[in-house]
Amino acid sequence: MADQDTRTPVGIEPPALSVLRWVEPPEGPAVVLLDQTRLPSAEVEVICADVPALVRAIRTLAVRGAPLLGIAGGYGVALAAARGEDAAGAAELLEQARPTAVNLGYGARRVERAHRAAVEGGAAPEAAAAAALAEARALHQQDAAASGRMARYGLNLLAELLPGGGHRLLTHCNTGALVSGGAGTAFAVALETHRAGKLHHLWVDETRPLLQGARLTAYEAARNGMPYSLLTDSAAGSLFAAGEVDAVLIGADRIAADGSVANKVGSYPLAVLARYHHVPFIVVAPTTTVDAKTVDGTSIVIEQRSASEVTEVTFRPGVTSGGEGGTTAVAPPGAQAYNPAFDITPPELVTAIVTEEGVISPVTGVGLAELCARSSQVTIS
Repeated sequence: MADQDTRTPVGIEPPALSVLRWVEPPEGPAVVLLDQTRLPSAEVEVICADVPALVRAIRTLAVRGAPLLGIAGGYGVALAAARGEDAAGAAELLEQARPTAVNLGYGARRVERAHRAAVEGGAAPEAAAAAALAEARALHQQDAAASGRMARYGLNLLAELLPGGGHRLLTHCNTGALVSGGAGTAFAVALETHRAGKLHHLWVDETRPLLQGARLTAYEAARNGMPYSLLTDSAAGSLFAAGEVDAVLIGADRIAADGSVANKVGSYPLAVLARYHHVPFIVVAPTTTVDAKTVDGTSIVIEQRSASEVTEVTFRPGVTSGGEGGTTAVAPPGAQAYNPAFDITPPELVTAIVTEEGVISPVTGVGLAELCARSSQVTIS
């Protein structure tokens, strides 16, 4: 698709993003993804006709974000079942594609269990595959509904913490419709605040090295007519010092049983800044992101990504003046790089966790377990 102006005037909602969908053309079923590596310069779809293709899309971040990864994992298992392949093996491959994101494994395992139950109940292969697809679609719909509830809970929480409106919110990475079956997690709260007329400004961290904030959150903010500004991650401290931040909103890729939060690297420094400057630090995530089997933050496996993401800049076709893609080195040849995908914020630095089941504040393991026990999505063990 050619470049286009996707900004929408205030008060007019843009059409929903088609981020992930199941298709059944004559040549066979497939999962179709909006390639997030090409945004914002081009809206291009990737067709994943088998599980290895979907795994590649996950690893290259063509599809990303905790809730959406869970949905992708579910559809991936359904795809394997529809192709007559090993559903359990597909679930394992998908779960390992990005080990920190607990939703990915949750979605894949949930759909694999539905498929296995159908097989064990005597269903024919086609019927078992249909059961898997129905479960993936149910997961997709439930995530969309959860997104709406989180947005409302988050808006109410901001009203309690910051009476009067006119909120100046800082967010990190991308947590909108591009990561969810609905409007997202943390971004959904900011969007709900905007629609309620209470958003003064959205501060968007660029989120280095892959610029999910600059490429994706700014794209979604512009689409929705939100007032926003980009800043480099290292500039956040000066914003806090100037008193320009009223609250921080982030998502989560995994929440441990004690309330420790794994999110895009750069989240923890924001939590430290927020605590020093007495600014609420709010995590917005569905209960499917809670991993009761992970005791605390030290037990969370942190994905280490390629050094080239730090030492090189990649230009997609159509972005450079000549229209050619390629990479440009920004460090000397052979330079080593430290490139964790996530960092851990301890619960004592988190003001509140907003879920579709309600708000936890203060954040404790007991409170988290009690809240998740009310959810049909999570099993506390």
